[in-house]
Amino acid sequence: MTLTELVDWVKGVPDSLPPEMKQMAINICESFHDTARRLLDLGLGYLTLDRPASTLSTGERQRTQLARSVRNRTTGVLYVLDEPSIGLHPSNIEGLIGVMDDLVSDGNSIVLVDHDTQVLAHSDWMVELGPGAGADGGRIIAQGTVADLCSDPVSRIGPFLKGGNPGLRPRTPKEALFDLGTITMKTSQIHTVKPLDVKIPRGRFTVVTGMSGSGKTTMVLDSLIPALESKIKGKPLPAHVVSVEAEGINQVKLIDASPIGINVRSTVATYANVHDELRKVFARTAAARGTGAKAGDFSYNTGSLRCPTCDGTGSISLDVQFLPDVDIPCPDCNGSRYCSSAYRIRRSRKDGTEFSLPQIMEMSIDEALEACGDLSLVKNRLAVLHDVGLGYLTLGEATPGLSGGEAQRLKLASEMSRGQSDAVFVFDEPTIGLHPLDVKVLMGIFQHLVELGATVIVIEHDLDVIRSADYIIDLGPRGGDEGGRITVAGTPEDVKACSESVTGRYL
Repeated sequence: MTLTELVDWVKGVPDSLPPEMKQMAINICESFHDTARRLLDLGLGYLTLDRPASTLSTGERQRTQLARSVRNRTTGVLYVLDEPSIGLHPSNIEGLIGVMDDLVSDGNSIVLVDHDTQVLAHSDWMVELGPGAGADGGRIIAQGTVADLCSDPVSRIGPFLKGGNPGLRPRTPKEALFDLGTITMKTSQIHTVKPLDVKIPRGRFTVVTGMSGSGKTTMVLDSLIPALESKIKGKPLPAHVVSVEAEGINQVKLIDASPIGINVRSTVATYANVHDELRKVFARTAAARGTGAKAGDFSYNTGSLRCPTCDGTGSISLDVQFLPDVDIPCPDCNGSRYCSSAYRIRRSRKDGTEFSLPQIMEMSIDEALEACGDLSLVKNRLAVLHDVGLGYLTLGEATPGLSGGEAQRLKLASEMSRGQSDAVFVFDEPTIGLHPLDVKVLMGIFQHLVELGATVIVIEHDLDVIRSADYIIDLGPRGGDEGGRITVAGTPEDVKACSESVTGRYL
């Protein structure tokens, strides 16, 4: 049974028992309903009772722990919640706020790290860090009540608390939505998702919405992507996919937030193909020719100029007895990955400034953009990284340590400079952990992909992103067995007009 089914079953238990047991059963069932109500409010009604805890997502696990805390009626406890709104439909966020209100009313304190304006607008006190990211941030720029931040000209979040995030991109008129073609897919039932007949406009920005457990992942990640890949490669379609038509589509790209590699030798510069070009540039300098250094010598994987102590990784691992190994910055190169000889090979610009390759690798992308302004290829590649909002990252930063949003935008950077009319890009909740200003940057990237001819499909809960869609496919109306079908498909106005759509109410 799912939790929703169990709630209905428990309601009938007292009446099924002998009269002398009925009052005891009512008391037990009331206690159950009190706990279950919170889980339902948090959007977990679709979970089955035998679901192993190890298979729960981070958000599902966090919400389950929250509901348990309310049940335990703690007092005097400080709860620290890190992005609890992740993956929540706006209706479930109301349930989350209700749980937090209960914890506070019981005498607890809550410190919340979040970006969702629906959650932030309910806070008693806010502390805002900034004004930018990386070296441009790290200090308190505003603090106070919601009203205080809305009226504070220094606050970066205040305007979004007051007026939302409107006008993120120009939308395609309804009558022109399918002018560039149509992607169609028909499926049979799978899990709790009913048979679907999906139509997606090609070359447009489509958002797939719906409550948790409504079937968004099954429709897009488990059906559409494998079906298109099979079609492109001429292989049999997945068993539950009846048909798929996508004329002119030759590429399907899932841009997710998974880490980029596990190798610490992979850096922002190597991933963006900047490091190889810089190695060639420095190999042509007089200082390099004088020492006989070639481009390969500047590699911190195998080159002769890499730090011999850490072998170009920038860190060393300490074997602490009875404890896990501890990684610390290399004491000889201080994490730069290069030996002292590399610092003596410098390149001069026309204005007389000189930089070594290790110095450039320690710069942020924005700083390197200025330092390498006379190198057209390097400048162009760095400019793309700046345009996707990653200007604060250092070139030598290891990619496995990037956040999900940073990894996602770094993957996108390589797609920004070529035509994409034969490509479908799929994003799974790309706004997770993003400030509204970052969402604005991300939407600019989506719009650029659409202008390059790409079909962009996004699974999303952010209302500002949903409002900006050309086309919306809303699954539901709820999760589990109560969902799994297309409630409404059309423009944001069509979704708002659909009385059955829960998403439409919040739009």
